[in-house]
Amino acid sequence: MTKAIPTARPERRNEFLLLTANALRFTGKALVSNPTTLIGTFIFAVIILLAVLAPIIAPYDPISQSIINRLQGPSWGHWLGTDYYGRDILSRLLHGARYSLVIGILSISLAVVVGSLIGLVAGYCGGKIDIVIMQIMDVVLAFPALILGIILVAVLGGSVVNIIIAIAFTAVPAFARIARAPVMTLREREFVQAGRALGFSDLRIMFRHILPNIVPEIIVMASLWMATAVRTEASLAFIGLGIAPPTPTWGGMVREGFENILDSYSVALFPSLAVLILVLALNLIGDGLRDAIDPKLGTNS
Repeated sequence: MTKAIPTARPERRNEFLLLTANALRFTGKALVSNPTTLIGTFIFAVIILLAVLAPIIAPYDPISQSIINRLQGPSWGHWLGTDYYGRDILSRLLHGARYSLVIGILSISLAVVVGSLIGLVAGYCGGKIDIVIMQIMDVVLAFPALILGIILVAVLGGSVVNIIIAIAFTAVPAFARIARAPVMTLREREFVQAGRALGFSDLRIMFRHILPNIVPEIIVMASLWMATAVRTEASLAFIGLGIAPPTPTWGGMVREGFENILDSYSVALFPSLAVLILVLALNLIGDGLRDAIDPKLGTNS
């Protein structure tokens, strides 16, 4: 009686989990290896926690108006003051953090998936396919991210979904380029040539053998571009192309504060500081991840 030969399917099923665990392990080591990165991670975690708990810890309804109390400075009743309509600035900041984080995370996640796939295909196939794809990416890169975002949001509208799509579209070429460069080198490596000799399909080689090797570069790029996404969303809201009021967004609050800055400095100051702190935290995280993936960059800076 012959025994059945065990197949490698269970091992293949575990490959994705193993690759994900390795990527998370790399990210975790990078985050704890640099004091400034720890500071950025702590700030980012606090902002996420405040955003999640906003409905519980916010002292007032973020859209409830009180004309009698409008444009008040910081006080015991309103720790950060009130805006032109008497709404509590602290409550609006806490709720507005949700939109900044959701738009930043989802837009960059979408850009990572689409841009990485485009760069992976372009770098692996090469030739005319690579030339055509990258020329299209160069055309998109020719437009500044904010200008392109303004055009797209003006055409699509100022909803959350449309803003996410617009910001993701502006970031796709950057991720395509960051993925393409290492793929062009990896496709000539011995393990890829061995896979071809064994009859592996191109899809298997790309997704199981090449893609895991470019994950660290993509993670670094994602952390840095998330800060750009937050700034872009705030800029769109500031010029009136963001989420429609009275929904609280940090960019919209900065715009309202700018219009009333002579009457009360706090209306513009605290939303601006919130954007600054979030962008700073994301940049600290991105710098730490970059130094972890290439220590030479940290020693030269």
